[in-house]
Amino acid sequence: MNRSLVYVIYNLLLPLALLVGFPRFVMKGLQRGGLARNFRQRLGLYQPEVKRRLARERNLWIHAVSVGEVLVAVKLIHELRRQDPGVGIVLSTTTTTGFRVAEEKTKDAADAVTVIHNPVDLPWITAAALRRIRPERLVLVEAEVWPNLVLQARRRGIPVVLVNARLSDRSERRFRKFGALTAPVFSLIDRVGAPFEIDVDRWAGLGVSLDRIELTGSVKFDETQGERPDFQVAELRNWLDQNGFPAKARILLAGSTHAGEEALIGRVFLRLRERFPDLAYVVVPRHAERAATVETDLREAGFAPVLKQPVRATNPESASPENGYPCWIANTTGELRAWYYLSDFVVVGKSLLGLGGQNPVEPVVAERPTIVGPHMENFRPIVADLVQAGGLIQLEEGTEAHLVAALEHLLCDPDAAANLANHGGAALARHRGAAARTATLILGSRSGFSA
Repeated sequence: MNRSLVYVIYNLLLPLALLVGFPRFVMKGLQRGGLARNFRQRLGLYQPEVKRRLARERNLWIHAVSVGEVLVAVKLIHELRRQDPGVGIVLSTTTTTGFRVAEEKTKDAADAVTVIHNPVDLPWITAAALRRIRPERLVLVEAEVWPNLVLQARRRGIPVVLVNARLSDRSERRFRKFGALTAPVFSLIDRVGAPFEIDVDRWAGLGVSLDRIELTGSVKFDETQGERPDFQVAELRNWLDQNGFPAKARILLAGSTHAGEEALIGRVFLRLRERFPDLAYVVVPRHAERAATVETDLREAGFAPVLKQPVRATNPESASPENGYPCWIANTTGELRAWYYLSDFVVVGKSLLGLGGQNPVEPVVAERPTIVGPHMENFRPIVADLVQAGGLIQLEEGTEAHLVAALEHLLCDPDAAANLANHGGAALARHRGAAARTATLILGSRSGFSA
C-alpha cells in the first residue's frame, strides 16, 4: 500500500483510538501514581528547565515504553557515554512507572540524561518535540515503532534505529496480518539491532531491508556477575530480617507473577514445606498495584502475608488463621533483579497461568536454579537456548503437581540445582557485549535514503 495512504488511514484512526483508550490510561495512571506530573510533556510542551537541557548541542533521543525497556535503555546509555562521552541523552517513556524508574536509574548521569514523557504520536505533536530536541539519532527500544514519530524524524534527516528488536510469535503474526499497513512504516527504519537469528528473518519479512539488520545479541540479556546490585540486595535482606524472616531459610521466590500465580505457587510451597521446613516464600508481583489482591489471595490460601508497602486489603474479612505461614510480598518496583540474587530457587511468572511469560534471564544471570511454566511465548528463543543447554527447567504443564515435582528434584539434589545454574550462565555467554555492539550500531548509523 502507498505510504501516504497508510498515514492518512493511521491519522484518521489514531484520534479515535486515543479517545477510546483515555479512560484506561487515566485509570492506570491513578493506580500507579504520577498521572498529573509532566502531563504537558505528552503534548510536546516542556518546562523552562527541561527546554534548557533539551537545547544542548548534541542529543540522542532514546524511547523506551516502560520498566523493561527502560532497563535496556539504561545499559545502552552507559555504553553510549563510554563510546562518546560528549553526547547527551533524552530518554522518553510512556508509562508513569517507567518514568520513575528512568529517573532513579539515571540519577548518577543527571548532567547528561534528561527524562521526559513520550509525546502522543500525532503529527504536530511529534514535530514539535523533534524541533525542540533536535536529536542526532532516534533510538527505539524493542518493537516500539510510532509511525508519525518515525516519519517526522526521517523527514528531518534523523536516522531511526530500532534496537534490541525482539519480535514474539504473536507480534509477528499481528504485523503480518496488517502487513499492507505496517511494511511502509517499517521500511523507514535505518538500522535494526536484532537479539536473535530468528528476529533477523522476522524483521526482513516485515519490510525492513536485510542489509539494514544486524545481529547484535540481546542487551537485556547482556549481564555479568560483576553487575550484582549488592547495595540493593543488602537493603532487601535487612527488610526481611526486620520483618520476621527466619534465619538461614532458603527462599522460594515467585518473580514477576500475574493473577492467580501467587496462590498457586503458595499452595506448592505449603506442600513442600512439610518436607523442607527451612523453605520460605517470597512474592514479587509483576504489577505492584495488585498487592491488595495478592495479599487477599494468599490469606485465603492460609498465609499471613507481610507487605513491603502496606495496602488496604480488598477483602478485610479474609483474615488468615493465626497459625498461617508467613510469606513476604515485595510490592515495590525496580527491585526484582536484586530479589533474584537473594533467592535460592525461582519460579518465573506469567508462565503458569498467564500467556507470554516474563524475562527468565535475570534469575539465570544471578545463578539461581530457575523454573518457568509452559507459556513463555514472548521469550521462546532464549528459553529454547537455555533448556537445550540444561540451564532452565520448563514445565510441560502449569499445574501444582508438575511444579512440586520440579522443585522437589532441585531441593533433594543440590548438585542438580548447581548444574542448572551453571549451565544457564554458560548459555548466556553469547549475549555478553550486546550493549557495546548496539551502541556502536547506533553511533555509526547514517540515514540511507530520503522519506
